[in-house]
Amino acid sequence: MRSGHRLGRRFGWLWGAYGTSALGTWLAFGAFPLIAVQVLHAGPAQVAALSSVGALAGAAVAVPLGPWVEFRRKRPVLIGTDLVRFAALLTVPAAFALGVLSFVQLLLVSVVVAAADITFRAASGAYLKTLLPAEHLLVANARFESTAWTATVVGPPLGGAAIGLLGPVATVAADAVSHLLSALGIGAMGGREPRPERRQATRMRAGDLLDGWRYILADTTLRPLFFNTAAFNGLVMATDALLAVLMLGRLGFTPWQYGLAFAVPAIGGLLGSRLTRPLVTRFGRHRVLVVAGTLRVIWPVGLAFLGPGTGGLLLVMGVELGLIFCCGVFNPVYATYRLERTAPDRVTRTLSAWTVTTKVSTALLTAVWGVLGSLLGPHTAIGLAGVLLLATPLLLPRRTAAPLTERR
Repeated sequence: MRSGHRLGRRFGWLWGAYGTSALGTWLAFGAFPLIAVQVLHAGPAQVAALSSVGALAGAAVAVPLGPWVEFRRKRPVLIGTDLVRFAALLTVPAAFALGVLSFVQLLLVSVVVAAADITFRAASGAYLKTLLPAEHLLVANARFESTAWTATVVGPPLGGAAIGLLGPVATVAADAVSHLLSALGIGAMGGREPRPERRQATRMRAGDLLDGWRYILADTTLRPLFFNTAAFNGLVMATDALLAVLMLGRLGFTPWQYGLAFAVPAIGGLLGSRLTRPLVTRFGRHRVLVVAGTLRVIWPVGLAFLGPGTGGLLLVMGVELGLIFCCGVFNPVYATYRLERTAPDRVTRTLSAWTVTTKVSTALLTAVWGVLGSLLGPHTAIGLAGVLLLATPLLLPRRTAAPLTERR
């Protein structure tokens, strides 16, 4: 943790809290669909609703929270959203133990958790910008990125083993506890956080709800990044369900092979995030952003050629390794650009709008690709998403952004 000490003790606590909750989330990866199928005997439509309807409703709930959080101290918000996630998730094992767990409860919990996730991300970005000087933001974002990919490597195999031994409800309990530990870690940071000053009237106006989107669309750097990330994330995630159906159904891969195919390549994200700072130092941030953002789109089209057996497994792992490595390089640079280009009194609203849009676009494209998979077949639908992804680098910023102080 010596590198965390160079950014200060308070960042170390924040980093540790992030890692704890990220690991808990990946431990419980896929737990809700498994509970719906194995415990509640839900059908395909209900299982799809857990991810799509839950995410959309959670995003809608989070929209008014962005302006509300903007002019409040961020650390109490981070603690509060962690505690909300802890309490909401804990109702699942509690209801299961009492024999009263229902699908409606799972859906409501998914909505609450999705809204709290969006609010936490927005508040944490704003808090990070006040916690560290601008020259340290890239290092901090790279560490968050490497931690996220480490949790992706470790969490699903451990979660799969826990589900096999204890059932999916146990991993939901573990996820709940991880958010409690995160809240305790953020609470232990100490230090004083000044209350943000509000230039406008104290009462929130209806227009504030759209202020994050207006700010993004008015900025020549944020606008292309916004559309690029919404399109890229949506198209990549839209094929996940099709890959699951294809690999676990028609191609006959076992669940452990399916988990291995996506867990091992996450090492690429860890390596990529570790290389971000040296690459930026040598080539500059804008060049790294554009090159990594372009290289990451060449991989997914290869999944259209997925077949059975060892060759198919190696193909998925190779494609995912290349994709995730490029994302590991790209994401810290993009996150730093986004923070630096956003005024301090707009960070929470901007990040909330960004995350809401990404979640909504992902949910909608997932639904569309589910229909396309039924009409065209999984291979063709996956290939179509890969071809469309090849056009997304056109949305990347073409020029190096001027500092925020020059723009305003």
